[in-house]
Amino acid sequence: MRYDEPEAVDFVRGDATGLAMPAHAEALRAAGAEFLTDAFRAFGALSSDNRVTRITRLEPFAGGNSGHKLLLSVEYATAEPGLHADLFVKFSRDFEDVFRDRRRHELESEVRLADLSRHPGFPVATPAAYFADFQAASGTGLLITQRIAFGEGGVEPLRRKCMDHELADPLAHYRATFAALARLAAAHHAGRLSPQLERLFPFDAAAVAAEHPISLDEAQLRERVARFAAFAEHCPQLLPAALAAPAFIARLKRDAVRILRHEAAVRRFLHADRDFIALCHWNTNIDNAWFWRDADGEMQCGLLDWGLVRQMNVAVGLWGGLCGAGPEIWARHLDELLAVFVDTLQAEGGPRLDPAELRLHLDLSVALLGLALMMDVPTLALSRLPEAAEASGPLDPILFRDEVVRGFLHVFTAFLDLWRRHDFGAALDVVLARAETRQI
Repeated sequence: MRYDEPEAVDFVRGDATGLAMPAHAEALRAAGAEFLTDAFRAFGALSSDNRVTRITRLEPFAGGNSGHKLLLSVEYATAEPGLHADLFVKFSRDFEDVFRDRRRHELESEVRLADLSRHPGFPVATPAAYFADFQAASGTGLLITQRIAFGEGGVEPLRRKCMDHELADPLAHYRATFAALARLAAAHHAGRLSPQLERLFPFDAAAVAAEHPISLDEAQLRERVARFAAFAEHCPQLLPAALAAPAFIARLKRDAVRILRHEAAVRRFLHADRDFIALCHWNTNIDNAWFWRDADGEMQCGLLDWGLVRQMNVAVGLWGGLCGAGPEIWARHLDELLAVFVDTLQAEGGPRLDPAELRLHLDLSVALLGLALMMDVPTLALSRLPEAAEASGPLDPILFRDEVVRGFLHVFTAFLDLWRRHDFGAALDVVLARAETRQI
């Protein structure tokens, strides 16, 4: 796969504030306290009689699969209650990595979410936003928020993506994120975020149904399955043994082609019932959250990294939150987590969803997303990190040399293992049977 080389820029003018905002770390350093003062005032985060006097820390932060991040600390002329000195900076661009820079437009929706998060009825904890703007023409944006103090004041340390084996109680973390997703969906359905939500995140059924199309034809899809089979034969240590079984690979090829042929029908099904559509975080992997225990000892969470937030089928959001989970969560606790979402959604004023129907939506959403976005993962992994073939398993230190490869391999494995255990072909049969009787 090839991507155009990014054209480096220093400053662009934000579409919302009209400010010339820096596109990378050195530009921000050059713009200094004067820019931060103007930016925070323009966003309404700093009073007109206060200002940023100096930057005391500006350091790179490694993480994620898109633009550069920084740790920023500042001093203000006047200390004010609730005014944070320790901040987090997120650029949409990575001019040094073509693969990462291709995701620059994901920050656009996160900028809008920063605005919505200031609504008094917003039901999920988010870092306080200090500046957020985006230039759509170039895909260049800047987000500055409160920095979460991981490991301090009762907040757990930052949890690493796809590393559930490090946790004493991973299920508690996923219960917290599923409940947060449900509260957000319920607030949407109950109208508690209106009219701002509809203005910032309008729903276009046709556009949503067309998102992430399967861009492969039948021959190309069969070829991608063949590539996976070769990868499984060449690197069996990187996959569960069941995914390399010839019977599963044959079923994958057969049902993947069937889903491709009936993609339009599946998409109609997934967007026909508005009870299943709500504003959702796209990626609540536990590295995109912070966690603490409340007075009753229950795990609570706030959510970070809202890129690609939008109105969508809630099952897509649930997959985005669970795709980084360990295999035990999928195998033993999926129904429990779906019940957390269903019960919280209803309790908070949203519709009552049928758990079996939600599971059907989940299976079909994962099938479409996997075929659209993940069939090139074997090629990606070995092209970015050829030595991955020498790794002893998914947790071999070799894979930690490239977090893109490690993360994508984990999610790809989760996608295929869910296909194996849930039988996506059977899920397709349900939809096609309903279509024949005009139930969708």
